[in-house]
Amino acid sequence: MMSATLQPDLDLKDEVSDFKKKRIREEACNLFCELGYEGTTLDAIAKRLKVTKPFLYKHYDNKGELLFDICRTGIALSLDAVNAACSHPRSSTERLQCLAESVLEVIFEYQKFIVVYTREEKNLRPEEAREIREQRKLFDHQLAELLREGDQAGEFQVSDPLLTANTIGGVVTWVALWYLPDGKRSKLEILTHVLEMIFTIVASKKALRPLGGSAGQLGNVPSIRSISPVGGKPDER
Repeated sequence: MMSATLQPDLDLKDEVSDFKKKRIREEACNLFCELGYEGTTLDAIAKRLKVTKPFLYKHYDNKGELLFDICRTGIALSLDAVNAACSHPRSSTERLQCLAESVLEVIFEYQKFIVVYTREEKNLRPEEAREIREQRKLFDHQLAELLREGDQAGEFQVSDPLLTANTIGGVVTWVALWYLPDGKRSKLEILTHVLEMIFTIVASKKALRPLGGSAGQLGNVPSIRSISPVGGKPDER
């Protein structure tokens, strides 16, 4: 009887703890973007959150652990988008478009997480960096398998699926480093241009479906809270 009564309290405590970690992670991510990892102190993070430094230590042992959490959040969001796109029983062309749209949605919504993951990975501890690289390999290999299937089906012309996957991954991820939310180019313009580049790379023989279809709609982005832990801007033209 007692355990049944306490269970909701325990769940609530977990939710509160997760919310606090989420807020710490978000503000740390903002500061890492603004000042760089090395230029950001725990004191600065605490000041931004209007809390004490001991409050941070209740949830993170050090600044490095915070960076790792931000990096694995960024890659986990991208992996979720890839998994969802690749699992659809559609043609390779449709799945590739869905994948590109979904990953770009993540970049538009969680840009700073992707930027920090890209710029500051070098500051991770070796074992943490290895874990992130393994997760990134999953991204590349799933995309490569999709390209291989498209090539075999006659939809694409891809001589080296893994190298092509690395190239496409770079094209998409790099958007996070130059995209400006209040810039001259809209999300739809950027998405359209990136899709044209991707389908030029794979020499697609099928016409793209109209943007805004059922797969990868802008605005349908996975939530950070739903993900289990895995362990220089040029102006827009």
